[in-house]
Amino acid sequence: MRLNQTEFAKLGGGSLRSQIEWEKGNAFPNAKFLNKIAEAGADVNYILTSVRYNAIANEPAEYMVLNKREQALLANYRAIDDEGDKRLIERTAQLAAEPGHIEVKQNKKGEK
Repeated sequence: MRLNQTEFAKLGGGSLRSQIEWEKGNAFPNAKFLNKIAEAGADVNYILTSVRYNAIANEPAEYMVLNKREQALLANYRAIDDEGDKRLIERTAQLAAEPGHIEVKQNKKGEK
């Protein structure tokens, strides 16, 4: 968001002093503040947990957090044009169909 502490605090209706205390861990912002900064585009999950979450609905929890490699893959995908998108989809489908390229994960009950 490229805001300094004062600007960020004002964005959520807080003060610079409060912002400093929150950053030190001496106090915590209230829900009203968090809601205001979320409406302005801040990633509240990241602010509270230091973990970025993917907003894909109805996905298993293991897909909610992208590792660095997955983030890079997604960034590259978003940077390509429509023709590249089509070729990438085709190629990944080919790889997934080849033996040895699919890792079958088991759930906690040992089921595939």
